[in-house]
Amino acid sequence: GGEYAGASTFIAEYAPDKRRGFLGSWLEFGTLAGYIGGAGLVTLLTAVLSADDLLSWGWRLPFLIAGPMGIIGLYLRMRLEETPAFAAEIEKAEAARPKVPLREMVTGQWRALLLCVGLVLVFNVTDYMLLSYMPSYLTSELHYDETHGLLVVLAVMALMMIAQPFVGALTDRVGRRPVIAVGCAGFLFLSIPALLLIRNGSLAAVGLGMGALGLLLVCFTAAMPAALPALFPTRVRYGSLSIGFNVSVSLFGGTTPLVVTALIGATGDMMMPAYYMMAAAVIGGFAVWRMAESAGRPLPGSAPSVEAPKS
Repeated sequence: GGEYAGASTFIAEYAPDKRRGFLGSWLEFGTLAGYIGGAGLVTLLTAVLSADDLLSWGWRLPFLIAGPMGIIGLYLRMRLEETPAFAAEIEKAEAARPKVPLREMVTGQWRALLLCVGLVLVFNVTDYMLLSYMPSYLTSELHYDETHGLLVVLAVMALMMIAQPFVGALTDRVGRRPVIAVGCAGFLFLSIPALLLIRNGSLAAVGLGMGALGLLLVCFTAAMPAALPALFPTRVRYGSLSIGFNVSVSLFGGTTPLVVTALIGATGDMMMPAYYMMAAAVIGGFAVWRMAESAGRPLPGSAPSVEAPKS
């Protein structure tokens, strides 16, 4: 979570300008692989352990598995070198790492930060709604079996992984803005029909509704890793993107399950998840309208990046 800005910046600054969307899409491919690994393990434990065993000792197993993976991730993170784009900034600063005041990262980039917050809002509200909240919605509100609810979400994530690199490559051809705009329009007009399908209760209807929302979400997961870093110049990219991304996720993304559950409890309206996604789509659509197209162009503050010729 906290390293998303760093990971997307790292990929974006290494990627050739004409393949940044495709290469950036693999960031979310890895995220989905992690989600599937985690959700799959929980599904397995839920299926093979009794409720008492799961509460007494079974819940520790995912943490015991994740611990070594965290150490591996920390090792990789500490071994990373600076990107060529940032190394050029260091050279311009006479071989000293440029120090960027927090004020420059925030007030000097206020317009780009607002666009970042809007784009991340629609990206993460829909992401948390589909991948985090929907299993609970299927179980608590629609009385679906817990294991079946998780299996449906696992299938949706697998579908998203398949589509991810293809949609990423598409953003290099047609641009980031059209793809993100399609995602916003889709959530605005299809959230209600998709949720009505999900509420139908049959496995086919639930799968169709969840699958439609998952493919719309790919418009964001495939495009954002390339689109967000392009909002900021190289000098402040990592810091400004980290601030904008994590503030937006904390305020709007991570709170989505809690807020939607509270809204359903207060209003009794089971369609509240659709309304919430529609509201996020409107905000995201406005941000897309105001952002500049970045596909096929150098990152702000960086020289053109071209792919090395094949020998």
